[in-house]
Amino acid sequence: MKFRAIQALADRYPVAAMCRLFRVSRSGYYAWQNRMPSAREMANRTLLREIRLVHAEVNGIYGHRRIHAELVAQGFACGRHRIAQLMRQAGLRVRTRKRWRPVAASKHILPVAPNRLERQFDAPDVNQRWVSDMTYIRTDEGWLYLAVVLDLYSRAVVGWAMHHRMQQELVHAALTMAVARRKPAQTVLLHSDRGSQYCALDYQTLLRRHGIVPSHSRAGNCWDNAAMESFFRSLKAERVYLTRYRNYEEARADVFDYIRFYNHHRRHSTLDYLTPVEFERRNSVLSA
Repeated sequence: MKFRAIQALADRYPVAAMCRLFRVSRSGYYAWQNRMPSAREMANRTLLREIRLVHAEVNGIYGHRRIHAELVAQGFACGRHRIAQLMRQAGLRVRTRKRWRPVAASKHILPVAPNRLERQFDAPDVNQRWVSDMTYIRTDEGWLYLAVVLDLYSRAVVGWAMHHRMQQELVHAALTMAVARRKPAQTVLLHSDRGSQYCALDYQTLLRRHGIVPSHSRAGNCWDNAAMESFFRSLKAERVYLTRYRNYEEARADVFDYIRFYNHHRRHSTLDYLTPVEFERRNSVLSA
């Protein structure tokens, strides 16, 4: 450790003076400097190079747990704590901004469904429990509104729609995409908050047409839809809050890119650090 400190400061201070300060010999320092690195050091250098690659590929949003899962999936034999130590030494940190704060508010006289989900944020199979919600994204042109449908089985985003106006058609489009992509063969429970878009009569008609049973959060309780809020928190902290969008098109393209990344590449702690696509593929093979 002393020799490493001297090496790191050699371009700023005389080596002889630092050797006296650390009470080591100059000959010992130069012998250490010329010595071949150990197998452990070589392995750490290789591992750190791979850590840097993964960290850069995900735009710095992964901590040591997800980087460990990614490297293990690539065939590297390494411990999670070793990766955490190498990241600390290299100054690699998770890149996030601004804490996500969920908001739950609705004032209307439309009929509200009971909370049938009851915070059961898992599902035994695909297309059994979906959750949905809307959020907004700042651009230089104004707000871009995003509606999303999520399958609780794998946390996969199965439907989405974006528009610069908060229109009723937005939640219709997201649900229509989800039904077209997943083609559920059984009754689906769809949970959302009690916003007017989700309680509107035409939306409820659309649910009945596709054999979907509605479920709504309690008044002012965003935690009843915590799985959906978790997705929005990831989207905002890992992408939106780190980016300035000059117009609606830039925001749409970047949000679409994040959804693709989220489904196909982002590793989820609730899925034992598998991606949603990988989780569904693996479990469909096991059940076949």
